[in-house]
Amino acid sequence: MSDKKTFHQSRRSFLAGSAAMLATPAIAQDTGSVNSTTTTVGERDLTETVRRNVSSFRTLDWQPYFSNLNNGAILVDIDSRALHYWEEGGLYKLYPSSVPLSEELTRRGRTKVTRKVEGPSWRPTPSMLERNPEWPEYIGPGPDNPLGTHALYLSWTYYRIHGTHDTRKIGRQSSNGCIGLYNEHISELFSYARVGTQVLLI
Repeated sequence: MSDKKTFHQSRRSFLAGSAAMLATPAIAQDTGSVNSTTTTVGERDLTETVRRNVSSFRTLDWQPYFSNLNNGAILVDIDSRALHYWEEGGLYKLYPSSVPLSEELTRRGRTKVTRKVEGPSWRPTPSMLERNPEWPEYIGPGPDNPLGTHALYLSWTYYRIHGTHDTRKIGRQSSNGCIGLYNEHISELFSYARVGTQVLLI
């Protein structure tokens, strides 16, 4: 029995060590409190460590989550760090994503796409500039933009599904509110989603 206990402890130590090795530094978005109007989609310090998703993604059926597929449907599964997209004609896509850094920064529920922007620009909120006066007041489209190449704006203020130029963020708890995708994936999703596409974060 003691051998089994030692094995489980050793295995647990090994898994904990492996997880620590996978947790390399990543940029994360700073959006402040979920319920605050001071949320933003800026970047966090590169020296911070976040956990990478080591579980496999799984396909899902849309029917438990949506009553119809009018205008398409996006489901973001925070726990598995994956975004699912369905269309009425049968199209189904599954993308790995970045998700909020902690539960308190996570917003769940129903929203919708209200705007689509190719080459989005980014502006930190006034409260963010107060905390980080050295930050620029505006970042235009390009490789330094935290929103990547495309952004789907949601009906929740400051919340987006967007790309990222920092591929280390995908599959991690790295954002403080928004959902991030590889630029090639957000470009593809951008071509499918419409203004009015229903979105559910679970």
